[in-house]
Amino acid sequence: MPSESRPISIAIAALGGQGGGVLADWLVAVAELQGWIAQSTSVPGVAQRTGTTVYYVEMSPAPKDPARRPVFALMPVPGDVDLVVAAELMEAGRAVVRGLVTPERTTTVASTHRIYGITEKSAMGDGIVDANAVFAALEARSKRLISFDMQTLADEQRSVISSILFGAIAASGVLPFSRALYEQAITQSGVAVQSNLAGFAAGFERALTRSPNTSLVPPGAAPTTELGRKLDARIKAEFPAHLHGLMQEGVRRLVDYQDGDYAAAYLDRLHAIRDCDQRAQGVGGGYALTASVARHLALWMSYEDTIRVADLKTRRTRFDRVRNEVHAQAEQIVYMTEFMHPRFDEICETLPAGLGARLHASSRARRWFAPLFRKGRHVETAHVRGFLTLYAVAGLRRWRRGTFRYRLEQERIGAWLARIEALATRPGGYDAAVELAECQRLVKGYSDTHERGLKNYGAVVEAVQRLGDRADLAAIVKRLRTAALADEEGRQLRAALDELKVAG
Repeated sequence: MPSESRPISIAIAALGGQGGGVLADWLVAVAELQGWIAQSTSVPGVAQRTGTTVYYVEMSPAPKDPARRPVFALMPVPGDVDLVVAAELMEAGRAVVRGLVTPERTTTVASTHRIYGITEKSAMGDGIVDANAVFAALEARSKRLISFDMQTLADEQRSVISSILFGAIAASGVLPFSRALYEQAITQSGVAVQSNLAGFAAGFERALTRSPNTSLVPPGAAPTTELGRKLDARIKAEFPAHLHGLMQEGVRRLVDYQDGDYAAAYLDRLHAIRDCDQRAQGVGGGYALTASVARHLALWMSYEDTIRVADLKTRRTRFDRVRNEVHAQAEQIVYMTEFMHPRFDEICETLPAGLGARLHASSRARRWFAPLFRKGRHVETAHVRGFLTLYAVAGLRRWRRGTFRYRLEQERIGAWLARIEALATRPGGYDAAVELAECQRLVKGYSDTHERGLKNYGAVVEAVQRLGDRADLAAIVKRLRTAALADEEGRQLRAALDELKVAG
């Protein structure tokens, strides 16, 4: 219980549309129903992930002497917050960075789901923040941590995340109010009462029964098809146990991308890398090279051509996900407009290999046809014509192996693996081979993004070939890769390459 001189302080971090303001209003209403006094303020943040707002609530019992009524603060003070509420995991992490979460005082109620930030989405490499590191920081800094995927629970209850958070707050026991008062606050608001009460009850019960999280990475599901079981058995028979999960994910991705034979080819390539790893490090080695290649080979083999892009944009799961995100009702139609910009090069690459190669190499064909594909196109997949156009392109998947792009990518992958093996088996070259395997991160995306990444990758490979005998080659490759991922224009990579030329 607070004293008259020390109110309870609550900081709520929520993104636009998550109901942070509603949650703050409910908390104030609960306090006032108890006969307390309360104040709510908000500090809007910058426009990131639809905008983040920090709501701050202070509350305390009404003093017997009106002259002793406390003056509430307008914003949270580091080290002086009793309850931190975060509607998304990274917002909870930011609260830790701001000093709002302290082990002596703060209970943290946070959802573990992620909504990726602009910097995470736009990074040239893997820009996603390590969720496990954030969770570990929350466990270390919080006096008590209540966390689970509240967005999924809200979806299951056909409610909103603010009601789940409200239930978890009630169950935390930080505020000395009865459950009935929380429910009364929802009822008297008069907005979506039944769904909010259902969400509150679900959040309350989950907060009471949820065991502490130990990891945010779920275990891989067991294969459900004969093909999946066959490939899974091969992974378990041929590769070290600590790599099974990684390879299972790679196999699942490639079966989804093409077919079982394509996934088997992935394992064939990894088998050769595993043998190379054993020659370089011995059977008792950690298989760092095999692990790195397993991840990045699956990504490279599932390159994003026009067929893949069209396939992903016409899947039922994507339409369902968008409908859920906008909370569309069953009778509502959701219109989606896809922006497509296949250039002349992508058109050539989708054609049969022979024809595509001739057109791509023909200056006359480029002069005639390239202007037709300089502008992007808007395709409305809610309309039959737009959907069937993309669906037809996605149907070319069965002939992907005969396309010009397939031939190009398999040649690039083969050359990448050959360089890795050559480096790994050279004295002192194992670490450099691992770093070169990581350079696949440069080659990703579609259209202009893919072209830029491929150009940067080529520059790094050229440097590796030129500096192949240096003892510090692994450090050089890592530095060049980091520079290539630093900016889209490639300024830092060019600077790093120029520095190497001067030094060399």
